[in-house]
Amino acid sequence: MFMRFFTELREAKVPVTLKEYLALMEGLDKGVIDRTVDDFYFLSRAALVKDEKNIDKFDRVFGHVFKGLEKLDGENLAADIPAEWLRKISEKFLTEEEKAQIEAMGGFDKLMEALAERIREQKERHEGGNKMIGTGGTSPFGANGYNPEGVRIGQDKGRHGRAVKVWDKREYKNLDDQVELGTRNIKVALRRLRKWVREGSADELDLPATIKGTAEKGYLDINLRPERRNKISVLLFLDVGGSMDSHIKVCEELFSAARAEFKNMEFYYFHNCLYEAVWKDNRRRHAEKMNTWDVLHKFPHDYKVIFVGDATMSPYEITYPGGSVEHWNEEPGAVWLDRVTQIYEHVVWLNPTAERHWDYTPSIGVIKQLVGDRMFPLTLEGLEKAMKELAR
Repeated sequence: MFMRFFTELREAKVPVTLKEYLALMEGLDKGVIDRTVDDFYFLSRAALVKDEKNIDKFDRVFGHVFKGLEKLDGENLAADIPAEWLRKISEKFLTEEEKAQIEAMGGFDKLMEALAERIREQKERHEGGNKMIGTGGTSPFGANGYNPEGVRIGQDKGRHGRAVKVWDKREYKNLDDQVELGTRNIKVALRRLRKWVREGSADELDLPATIKGTAEKGYLDINLRPERRNKISVLLFLDVGGSMDSHIKVCEELFSAARAEFKNMEFYYFHNCLYEAVWKDNRRRHAEKMNTWDVLHKFPHDYKVIFVGDATMSPYEITYPGGSVEHWNEEPGAVWLDRVTQIYEHVVWLNPTAERHWDYTPSIGVIKQLVGDRMFPLTLEGLEKAMKELAR
């Protein structure tokens, strides 16, 4: 299994050497860690990963090779079934008619009040019910059940995408800007947003002027000029996590192309809607958040602003204080989006969801209105229209 781990890391383009692999094996042989998956993960990452940009690739390979293992017991690897798997009751299947009969709680404020009341009342675990906090039922509170408008508590990931708030600390991955594009179309579309200027120090050979000067003066007359640069500055906001997980590939391709095309580009991550804080590193987003006001004050109004997100969320997340799915926001997301459009003249929103589905998600219509109807699908045609809008 360890040799398979090494070979799959190499196949995933993580530059692991045989010397590093042998150092890892030596550490295991000398017992520098306890025989747990967590300890082995950190030891192997420290030994095999030399650049943080490869951590995401390492995590994917590690999760694939050692999925389901609880202990690393010498040469014999024991694959115990996680207790969490046993605690979850089987998925409860409801017909569309049964789902349609389940009433929502009656609004965001009432949902939060009901949750507080359940917490005060409940003294034990519940399964399959329709009221208390539990699993597998139709209650608005809990995990692995169904309710059209509820609070998700203690579930590893979303299933129906209907929760209006999530009581779990969720971890997201940074987008990999080294992804090889399957097509050059994205780069070609982004190149429409260019404004070439020659500024700065003269450090590039001006060949025509050098030839002309040499011919006129009779000796070698070297002429230099400033390098020709794209003056366009871009501020990129990337939605990450949740429903965006299904769009990771196309977003990584866009991110990779944008990093190559726009030399003066800054990027920040957010989740679902823009609020009072953004972050640069998803692995440290809980500890190293940046005030959104500071970001908006840092970059001048001539920056081109691009949001990338599916705009798929509960409308509460946009219109209500405290509506964020992950934290209690003092101001609605709509207020922050309005501030961005007031500061920056050129703002677009790129949506990876197919445009034919937009009318079925109310939050998409709200976001589209907030950005002045400048939402475009993340397709070749949509990119071309978005770049044309930003270049006006």
